[in-house]
Amino acid sequence: MLHKFSVSTRERIQFVNIDSDVRRIVRDTGVKEGFCIVYVPHTTAAVTINENADPDVVRDMIMETSKIVPLSDGYRHAEGNSAAHIKASFFGSSELVIISSGDLVFGTWQSLFFCEFDGPRTRKVYVQVVGSAK
Repeated sequence: MLHKFSVSTRERIQFVNIDSDVRRIVRDTGVKEGFCIVYVPHTTAAVTINENADPDVVRDMIMETSKIVPLSDGYRHAEGNSAAHIKASFFGSSELVIISSGDLVFGTWQSLFFCEFDGPRTRKVYVQVVGSAK
């Protein structure tokens, strides 16, 4: 079954930890062993797995991607959000996460982040859980 939740952002560029939302969905399905796909259906937003222990990692990711893809750089796209489209493509629209013993399997420092590149907005995140209750 497909599940959906919303993420509201306050900044133009913002990374939001979505671990608890995805964990709640996995728990509610009763799946103990399997995987889930986390998908963002937006062309100016993304999802990624990275460190959540030190907030400077996220700050550095935002700072460096903004250097690589600046907000204004002579882009031709008339809406003025070309940088957001490019960054979303760099990060990607989905992540696959293993489920074991009814929980997401992450490395010690890893978390799932919704990546906003054209905010503030309210966005959708889809989660598809596949597996068994054994």
